[in-house]
Amino acid sequence: MSTFTPLLAAALEAVNIASDLVRDHEPRTLHAKGDRDFASDVDFMVESAVRSFLAQKTPHIGFLGEEEGRTNAEGELLWALDPIDGTVNFVRGLPLCAVSLGLVHSNRAVLGVIKLPFLGSCYHAVDGEGAFHGTRKLEVSGIANLNDAVIAMGDYAVGTGSQEKNRLRLALTEDLAGQALRMRMLGTAATDLAWLADGKVDASVTMSNNPWDTSAGVVIAREAGAVVVDRDGSPHTFDSQATIAGSAAIVAQIIESIRRAESRVWPEGAVL
Repeated sequence: MSTFTPLLAAALEAVNIASDLVRDHEPRTLHAKGDRDFASDVDFMVESAVRSFLAQKTPHIGFLGEEEGRTNAEGELLWALDPIDGTVNFVRGLPLCAVSLGLVHSNRAVLGVIKLPFLGSCYHAVDGEGAFHGTRKLEVSGIANLNDAVIAMGDYAVGTGSQEKNRLRLALTEDLAGQALRMRMLGTAATDLAWLADGKVDASVTMSNNPWDTSAGVVIAREAGAVVVDRDGSPHTFDSQATIAGSAAIVAQIIESIRRAESRVWPEGAVL
């Protein structure tokens, strides 16, 4: 049994509390977070409830929430929560959104729970113990060639510096779209990674790495057999710039696509 297994029960209960709140409350107020970005009152409600629950159940573990930041920063363990991953989908009444709760130890994701409130799916994993949808063990698809792959692409950037960041994202999308069986943009990185683990998509490409978005999905994908790396191919950590996941063969091809896209966007070698 992993050192972190005893914490799974608390994580599952926290995500169930969050999921119930998401299902039972419609968004009424939007809070601006910058250019073309916002959180809803439900995001804040969920984060507050989970933060309070985990502070009571696991007071020795720090907490990082997307909306209200970090508390109890001491120690090597940290919960990372996205109360609603896919807030725009949620506000528009699209059922693709997720509650994502990860546990990070020394910059590495070691436990994750992702629940899709409107689809009734819950995914979880603990480091070294496999990934599961309920009681069903997960395994990434055996697809090894981009021509046969369905790739989940993360959202394009908004906010400060988005125009420059999106130059690379658009160049990469163009390169991958010329090779992949299909491209999909679901609007929730947590769902991308959970569905990669479940074999519904064959790769997940997110050219950013907000730990609240990715920590849970990274350990779930990894425990289902995925390789998870930064955009330069180095092992993924809490501090990575991007989150690229899939089979070893698919990831190697995506890294080559990233390099081609970078060479077109920054021909003199300048990297954003």
